[in-house]
Amino acid sequence: MTYNHCSSTDSVSCSLLEKMRLLDVSAVLDRERDIQQGRHKTKVLEQLDDETAKYAILSHRWGTEVEYDEMTGLMKMSEQDRDEVRQRDGYRKIIKSCEQAKEDGYRWLWTDTCCIDKRNSAELSEAINSMYRWYYNSHMCYVHLNDVDESVFPTQRDLDRFGRSNGWPEWFSRGWTLQELIAPMELEFFNKTWVSIGHKQDLTSTLQSITRIPKRVLRDGQVLRDTRHLRCSVAQMMSWAADRKTTRVEDRAYSLMGLFGVNMPMLYGEGAKAFQRLQLEIIRVNGDYSIFAWNPRGARIFGSVLAGDPSCFRDCHDIENVRPDDFVHKLGAYMRQDIPGKVIDWVKLLRLRHGVRSIQLSKWDVTNLGIQVSLPVLPCRERLFRAILPCCDLHGNLLTIDLTSYDHGSSRWPDPTWVAIDGVPELRSLYFTYAQDVVKSCHNLRLHDQHVSWHGFTRCGTFPHEIVDNVVILSPQESTVIILVYANNDVGSRFAVGFGYHLGRVWSRIIYDEHRANQEALPWVDFAKQVHDGLRSLPIPQSYFYSDLTVVWNAHLPQTIWDAKVFCCSSDSGYSNMMVDIEPCPGCCTGPLTETYTSGTPELRLPWTSNPLGSHELRLDGELTKFDLCSSQELALGDYGISSVHNFIRHGNIFEDMQEYGIDSTDLVYRPVISRVSSCRRAPRSHRMRAQEVVTASPVKSMIIRRGGAEKPLVLYRPKGLSLPDNEEFELLLKALSIRLARKDLVTTVIQCSELNVEERRMDVGGGETT
Repeated sequence: MTYNHCSSTDSVSCSLLEKMRLLDVSAVLDRERDIQQGRHKTKVLEQLDDETAKYAILSHRWGTEVEYDEMTGLMKMSEQDRDEVRQRDGYRKIIKSCEQAKEDGYRWLWTDTCCIDKRNSAELSEAINSMYRWYYNSHMCYVHLNDVDESVFPTQRDLDRFGRSNGWPEWFSRGWTLQELIAPMELEFFNKTWVSIGHKQDLTSTLQSITRIPKRVLRDGQVLRDTRHLRCSVAQMMSWAADRKTTRVEDRAYSLMGLFGVNMPMLYGEGAKAFQRLQLEIIRVNGDYSIFAWNPRGARIFGSVLAGDPSCFRDCHDIENVRPDDFVHKLGAYMRQDIPGKVIDWVKLLRLRHGVRSIQLSKWDVTNLGIQVSLPVLPCRERLFRAILPCCDLHGNLLTIDLTSYDHGSSRWPDPTWVAIDGVPELRSLYFTYAQDVVKSCHNLRLHDQHVSWHGFTRCGTFPHEIVDNVVILSPQESTVIILVYANNDVGSRFAVGFGYHLGRVWSRIIYDEHRANQEALPWVDFAKQVHDGLRSLPIPQSYFYSDLTVVWNAHLPQTIWDAKVFCCSSDSGYSNMMVDIEPCPGCCTGPLTETYTSGTPELRLPWTSNPLGSHELRLDGELTKFDLCSSQELALGDYGISSVHNFIRHGNIFEDMQEYGIDSTDLVYRPVISRVSSCRRAPRSHRMRAQEVVTASPVKSMIIRRGGAEKPLVLYRPKGLSLPDNEEFELLLKALSIRLARKDLVTTVIQCSELNVEERRMDVGGGETT
C-alpha cells in the first residue's frame, strides 16, 4: 500500500469521515460484463456507515492500480483509454475480489486503490486515521499474495523465491499490511490466481512464526485494547513493525496509528519526525514505560529517549509491563542481585515502595522541557544515572536505561562501565529530552567488496535490510547494525562482516561461521540474524574506525587458506569508505579464529586512496584527469616514487619488478591501454581544423592561485594517452607489490606528444588569437 501526498488546497473539505466509500459489487461486475456495448453508466461507489454495512475488504501489494477518478469515470473515457485501464493488474484485482465477494454473499467491497479520492488531502488523512477501524469492522478480509503460485499457504521460509522479503511472501514485509493482518476477525488468503490457500484462524501458528505476533492477538485484535494485564506492551507491538518497509518514510509511523489507537494529521515531507510524533501521541494516551525500552540488548545510542525508527524495537518482542505491586518485589530482587555488597537504607526503601504504589509513577506529561515522568533512579557518578523501568524481559529481569542530565533535561547515554554508588534507588521526577535533529546525524558509508569474488566468495545478502548502490546511511539516533554475509561454496566457508555507527564513529567486526561445512548449516539469513543479535548485545571496546586514520581488521578463516580483511577510512565530513577483501594466508593455518586490529596506512591499494597530482587538466576518454608537466624528465608508465609539482623522484618501475616474480610483462593482460586525449576547454580557432592533432591542457585553478598565475595553458601536438590496465590480474599484481608501493606515488597515465608549446596569449574579446 502506498499513499501519495497531494496539495493542501482541495476542492472538498469535510469533517471526520462518518461514512466510507464502498464498491457496489454487482454494479462493478454488471458494468464489466456489458462494457463493450457501452450501455451502462452504473454508479459503482456508494457512501455507507462502516458500523452497519456488511462489506468485504481487500489487502494487497500495490502495482499498476486504478484510482478513484479512473474507476468513476471509466465510461467517459475513450475506448483506447478505457481498455488501457481494464488491462491493468489493479483492475483485474478489483474484478476478482468483487467476484469473490459476490460468491461469499457480500454486496459491498472496499479497496484502498479506488475507494479514496487521494486528490483530496483532507479525505486521504481522514481515511488513513479511520483505516484500522474499517478493517476491524469488515466481515471478511481478502489478502491477495501476488507472488505465491502454489495452491497451499507457504509454511517454510524460502529465500530462493522470497529473498527480498526475508524468505516469505512480500505482503508480510510491508508496513501497512501489519494492521490489515491484525484488525479483521475473518481473513482469507489467496494466491496469484485467486485460489484460496487458507484462513487466518487456521494458520495462527505459521503466522506467529512469520510475524512474531502472538496467537491470541491474531485470533482477536481487540486484545490490543484490553485494559487488563493481557494487553501487549508498546515495545512488543513496535517490534512487529521493526523489519517492515514502506515506500514513504513517514508511512512507517502513519501505518501504526490504528494499532495504538491514536490519531494525528498527515505531514508528508516531515521524514523521520513522523515517528517521533507517533511516540508522543502514544505517550499522551498510554502510560506504558516500555516505549523507552528500545534496543534492550545494550544501547549504543545517545540523545533522545525516543527511538528514531521502529527497527530500534527489533529485540523487544518479549518485553512485558510490570504491575506496581510486582514492580516493588522485583525492585527488591534487583537490588539484591544487581547491586551486591551495598548497604541497604531501609528508610529509603520504604519511601520508594510507597512512591511506586502511588499515582506518581503513572503520571506523565509532555512539556516544553521534555517528557515528565517519575522513575526509580540509581546514581552512578556526576550527571550520570540509571533509571529502572516498570517492565521486564522474558526472564523477568527489570529493564533499565542509562541517562545523563544537563540543564533541566535527561538524555539517553550509553555507558558500559556503569557502577552504582548507592544501594537503594530513589524515586525522582525526570524530564526526558526527545527533540532530535535527524538530518545532521546521518553518516554515509560507501562499500567496496568487488574483490572478494576473485577468490570464489560472493555476497549472499545483507541484513536486516538491503544496501542500495553500495551506500549505507547510518544514524547515531538509531541502533543501526548491518550484517554482510559472504560465502565460498566450493570450500564450504562462510563469514559475516558486521558494522555500525556509534558516538560519531564507524565500527566493524568479522565473524566466521564455524558450522558452514555441516550440511545442516543455517540459511545465510538465519546466520546473519544470529550475528546481528550477538553484535547488538556486545559492548564495543576499541573497535572504532577513527576519523583521521585508515584502519584494518584482519581475521583468518579456519580450515582455509584465506584471510578476511576489512579496511575503513572515515572523515569528519560525514562519509566513510569501507572495503571487504580476501587474501591468501601467509601460512597454512588450521587454528582457531584470530582477529587483529591495526591503524595507520595499510600496505594495500585501496579504491578510494587515489589522489591525482597535477598542474594541468585534460580529458582522457572524456573523463577529466589531472596531469603534471615532466617533459624534462625521463619518466615511464608504471614508475613509482615521491612526487611534487613538476618533480618526480623515481624509486622503481612495476614492469621491471615483474621480472623478479617471473611474470611476463609482455602478456596481453599487462599491456598499457591507449586512451583518446582531448582538451578541457574549447580550442583556439587556429587549432579547430586539426582538433585530433592539437590539444590544449588547461592549468588547474588551484595551481594558478597557489603559484600566483605562473601556470599557463599547454599546447600538445598529436598526443597519445597510455594508462595502466584495469583488470583482475593487474590488481593482483599491485597487491603483490604493495609493500614496495606503500606511501609512494605511481605513474598511472602518461601522455606522449610530438611537440609541446606554452600558449602565451589567450583569445581576446574581438575574436583574434595568437599562440
